[in-house]
Amino acid sequence: MAWFVVLVLVQVLVLNRIHILGYATPFLYIYLIVKMEYSIPRYVILLVGFLLGLTMDMFTNTLGVNASATVLLAFLQPFFLKMFAPRDVEDDLVPERRQIGTWSFCKYVTLCVCLHHTALLMLEYFTFVGIVQTLIRIVVCSLLTILMILAVDKAVN
Repeated sequence: MAWFVVLVLVQVLVLNRIHILGYATPFLYIYLIVKMEYSIPRYVILLVGFLLGLTMDMFTNTLGVNASATVLLAFLQPFFLKMFAPRDVEDDLVPERRQIGTWSFCKYVTLCVCLHHTALLMLEYFTFVGIVQTLIRIVVCSLLTILMILAVDKAVN
């Protein structure tokens, strides 16, 4: 619950005001979904993802765009975590560098962030007219968010 509040406040009060070169805005709030353990029931992950996205939508006035992208991430997160986990770890799987390895953790975070940002930004613009600018924004926002998530994870753990 504390992570939920802290990440939403940081996103709304600080990160939503960052627009590097007009393209890059980090979306650190998805760190909450990325760090959820495999043993958490699927419906809890989906509910947290929906509430997190809906809260972001209320603050940013985006009418469900964040909620849909975050629910998609919450739905696929256990599959992505299992995909990069060692074979000998089963139910107590935690997305940490110590448990799944640094390289696997980086690939896992990259996949989660790219999925979320692609869904979010494609839904936000919902046009193919400026597809090049949208793709540039997806790549730049993803890189910035990945770096921030890895930095926060390193600081916390």
